Amino acid sequence: MLCVKCDSDNPADALFCMKCGTKIENRCSSCNTVNPADANFCRKCGGALAAGVSVASRTPQAALETPGVEVTGERRTADALEGERKTVTALFADIKGSTELMEDLDPEEARAIIDPALKLMIDAAHRYDGYIVQSTGDGIFALFGAPAAHEDHPQRALYAALRMQDEMSRYSAKVIADGGMPIEARVGVNTGEVVVRSITTGAGQTEYTPIGHTTNLASRMQAVAPTGSIAISEQTRKFVEGYFQLKSRGPTRVKGVSELVKVYEVTGLGPLRTRLQRAVGRGLTKFVGREREMEALRHAAEQAKSGHGQILAAMAEPGGSASRACSTNSKRLPNRVGWFWKRFRSRMAKPRPTCR
Repeated sequence: MLCVKCDSDNPADALFCMKCGTKIENRCSSCNTVNPADANFCRKCGGALAAGVSVASRTPQAALETPGVEVTGERRTADALEGERKTVTALFADIKGSTELMEDLDPEEARAIIDPALKLMIDAAHRYDGYIVQSTGDGIFALFGAPAAHEDHPQRALYAALRMQDEMSRYSAKVIADGGMPIEARVGVNTGEVVVRSITTGAGQTEYTPIGHTTNLASRMQAVAPTGSIAISEQTRKFVEGYFQLKSRGPTRVKGVSELVKVYEVTGLGPLRTRLQRAVGRGLTKFVGREREMEALRHAAEQAKSGHGQILAAMAEPGGSASRACSTNSKRLPNRVGWFWKRFRSRMAKPRPTCR
């Protein structure tokens, strides 16, 4: 374990630094959460943990902050270019008109109003496993799909965005009731490829940041979003259509982009909940094979119909046709009258937000 005070390397089971006596904790520098000793990323915010990395295993870039380790300028430049290419969804949210809102307020009064709004945004992103890249004075930049990978990161980002607007509406009503001005937010979302890398900025601080046009366009989506709304790009629409209600705002001139950009406004939740439902809407290919599994399902249905309760578990890797087999079998039953169908998700899912 690496001591955060003197940077000395200690055995993995050490409770106190053998050099300076400081208590050793694998504490996240971003959210201050204490993590298990062998953790490399924070269990709460997903940030990279510097304390759990020994000097010997550090990258040259991290070694720049280690006393006694010298890195040449040429090597320093090469390390800065290292990164990992990922497809992510970037979300930008800010409080509209915050400058005018704080113009006539004492800084402490302004903080008392803005900070709860920022906390609502951060909590909404964390609820759907988003990573807060940056928190500005009146907004946040969040990433979905990295560092923790999720195949449904576009949907998670929009669930978080809807929750932000819902919670912000309630908070604004409270501020108005207390004699203040309305607090409204706007959110922009975009999906695409970026290069992500961890940068050690000093004193154990590590930033996990993405580079690429994807994040720039997400920021522009926020800029063109009407107050109190969520604006997304065409690329994000391809992933979330059907899961959410979308309203086209047509080709829009976006600062910094030469061509017009198709912008859509998210107005609520859509009818779809699963990938299978979306695939049905597009049209399914012919279902072949799985005869042994289909026969087991048919036999269980016949036994249940005759009064003998049955429990079956269909287990397969993602894309292994378990959902398709169950769905196809239910449609092939000779008599569906009297059956009660209930669908459950096969993994723990974050609760979806209510929609105004």
